[in-house]
Amino acid sequence: MSDPTPLSAIVIAAGEATNIESCLQTLAWCDERLVVDAFSADGTPSAAPAGTRVVERRFTTFAAQRQEALARAAYDWVFFVDADERVSDALAVEVRARAGREAHAAYDVPRLNLIFGHWMRGSGWAPDHQLRVMDRRRVHYPVERAVHEVPDVDGSIGVIEAPLVHHSYRTIREFRRRQRRYARMQARSLFQAGVRRRRTAVVAQPLREIRRRLVEYNGYRDGWVGVQLALLMAEYEWRLQRGLARCWRRGAPTG
Repeated sequence: MSDPTPLSAIVIAAGEATNIESCLQTLAWCDERLVVDAFSADGTPSAAPAGTRVVERRFTTFAAQRQEALARAAYDWVFFVDADERVSDALAVEVRARAGREAHAAYDVPRLNLIFGHWMRGSGWAPDHQLRVMDRRRVHYPVERAVHEVPDVDGSIGVIEAPLVHHSYRTIREFRRRQRRYARMQARSLFQAGVRRRRTAVVAQPLREIRRRLVEYNGYRDGWVGVQLALLMAEYEWRLQRGLARCWRRGAPTG
């Protein structure tokens, strides 16, 4: 068998000093470990293990950060991992065995999500496939997608079997803080795209989200955690719709 395809592991970071070392240790098998840091004030770059290449870039959107990371990577095949994620030995072996050896341009990787100390079974967090392994020559992140960025792929997409472990939200407070930020970013993005919603959306969309999380996404399988997350995501939708309406009233994105 030929030598493995050289691979760059990329972590997009902002204020991840407590996570970055543990994450990058699970990526020691990669040919390059690259951190694109948004000028973190908590010492994230210095917390990275020796041998890690750190590039600092002012944060605009997640898509823009990822697109810049693709341009900065040393190798054409890249593996995006978040700072609160961990790569198992099984996942490392499978990525090494498949990336660049098959006809696919990119690969979906399944995630196991730990939220509020609970391993998710539904609610929109299971199954949870993320496009993370890719040939940078055949992908592009549209920068207008502010959050939940997904690249355009020129070619077929394979599916990795071994999961990526995600130590996600630990507390409700952390969840709400991050979702408030995402709602502001998404409202700006929708406004800039010219999207308008009915006035009733501020009520209808949160109610729809509760039903979607609990019924369509089988949130009932997660018990009380599933109920909490359905309500929290309804709050996210309420903030998003309210923020979008405010954008149109003011004629400019909200801050």
